[in-house]
Amino acid sequence: MKILIAVDGSAYTQKALNYLLANRAMFVDGHELVIVHVCTGVHGHVARHLSKQVVDDYYAEESAKVLDPVKALLAQNNVGNFTIDKRHGHAAEEILKSAAATHAQLIVLGTHGHGIFGRALMGSVATKVISETDTSVLLVQ
Repeated sequence: MKILIAVDGSAYTQKALNYLLANRAMFVDGHELVIVHVCTGVHGHVARHLSKQVVDDYYAEESAKVLDPVKALLAQNNVGNFTIDKRHGHAAEEILKSAAATHAQLIVLGTHGHGIFGRALMGSVATKVISETDTSVLLVQ
């Protein structure tokens, strides 16, 4: 199975990763992980005053802050079968595009889950991903 996990460097991402690793037999061993990280896009008004190299360097630096610890955690747990998908733009839209492009069979997201109202309004990214995909979604709280 191809499992896509969205990472953003938050504690919620860490919980989702820990859940996958704690349930290795079900989610990691024998499956392919796709790690997707979405940087917020540089606004067009700003980007037009910067060189392409400066913008690319910004995206690379921001992605490294999130992805380097994820790669280290996976290496520490002997998980070698994963790919990285770095994107920039709106998080939910890019997660959906990544899931479609990689033919993911499961999307894993960390979520806040703040009480009754938080569960009803689980977050704009999770809500949009769930509502716009036919792929199964696992929310880790």
